[in-house]
Amino acid sequence: MAHVTIREARSTLRALIVRAEAGEEIVILRRGKEVARLVPPQREPQRFPDLSAFRASIALTGEPASETVVRQRRDARY
Repeated sequence: MAHVTIREARSTLRALIVRAEAGEEIVILRRGKEVARLVPPQREPQRFPDLSAFRASIALTGEPASETVVRQRRDARY
């Protein structure tokens, strides 16, 4: 991580952008305190894996939940 003053950033902005684009993070300081950062752009967001094969591998057993609820409600009345 590189630290540069605002004056340096103004005079070398093009070079700093190239460095950030290459993956470097650059901190811009005013009077020794951090005021901004140049960071590399975020790459394509990670996509969720395809879960269709996983879903197909799951074997459901027993009766559907809706049938269980109906049966329990019916039994609770008596």
